[in-house]
Amino acid sequence: MIRIAVDAMGGDFGPSVTIPACLAFLDSHPEAAIVLVGQPAALATQPQYSRLQSHSRCRVLAASEVVAMDDPIEVALRRKKDSSMRVAITQVRDGAAQAAVSAGNTGALMAIARYVLKTLDGIDRPAIATQLPNAAGGATTVLDLGANIDCTEHHLFQFAVMGSALVSAIANKSNPSVGLLNIGEEAIKGSEIIKKAGKLLRSASNTGDLNFHGNVEGNDIFKGVVDIVVCDGFVGNVALKASEGLASMIGDFMRAEFSRNIFTKFAAIVAYPVLFAFKNRVDHRRYNGAALLGLRGLVFKSHGSADAFAFERALNRAYDAARNNLLERVRERIAHAAPLLAKAPAQPGTPAAPVVSLIADSTPAHPL
Repeated sequence: MIRIAVDAMGGDFGPSVTIPACLAFLDSHPEAAIVLVGQPAALATQPQYSRLQSHSRCRVLAASEVVAMDDPIEVALRRKKDSSMRVAITQVRDGAAQAAVSAGNTGALMAIARYVLKTLDGIDRPAIATQLPNAAGGATTVLDLGANIDCTEHHLFQFAVMGSALVSAIANKSNPSVGLLNIGEEAIKGSEIIKKAGKLLRSASNTGDLNFHGNVEGNDIFKGVVDIVVCDGFVGNVALKASEGLASMIGDFMRAEFSRNIFTKFAAIVAYPVLFAFKNRVDHRRYNGAALLGLRGLVFKSHGSADAFAFERALNRAYDAARNNLLERVRERIAHAAPLLAKAPAQPGTPAAPVVSLIADSTPAHPL
């Protein structure tokens, strides 16, 4: 039985989204269970709560506080010690759940998860990873998406190892390909950090620790050239917002063409099947659920504006990761690649990068 701890209060809509999503998840996963964490009074106002509360595979835990979407990290971490977010993550630490899912404040989630669960041996900084749809009919996993703005080559190498473990576990690919995001494919291009990261990744490829494809460019993310694209959090956020803009543009175009005049309406009706299929293909809700990698427990981040369908997708990702032993796969890959990092100069006192809230603290029109 895979148990998922759910922060029922997080996100823009809280229990009105998380409760129906949990019910749908339980209906489609008879071997899964939910630990629902939230404020009892708020949960009780939802029409479907009584059904979820009485479900044989759901346990409800009370939490007296909620991390607001605009709460500073210090407030969430140090003052709200009984928040639904923290209680849910604590379930993972204590072994009462195999994964936690929240749609709450991203910065707070990363800070609390890092504080409660700690990082894995060999990982300096956790990273945020999610999937972006590609033209090959699948999705490209991209990390980091904003937890680390300034990265060294060693951090990028760790991201590649963790991303490989994630795709191997969830997409059932034993040897996923990794690309390093750069301004060109040639090894001589890019900053010094990118060049050094490329050297580390090529060494890992030679020893069988990674399947390194080489440098890739931004358009390769959406072509599906590789399974995983590694970059720092600043660049990753730019790629994320570009894909959000594409999904928004398609939706706006379809609405506009159906409302102009009889000729554009007719043309839109003819093109509708193709446009609808493409819109569905890049629907941000289908790819909801970003993994916080590098922690001693599984935590997944849903977008704050997610509806019930999207939040259920995040629950599915957390379930798949737990069922396929993602945590152990990350540990094994890091341990196997440790000699390569050991050869690199130590970096004592490297400060932790500030956690930047990119996925949930703002609410773009079509977030992934």
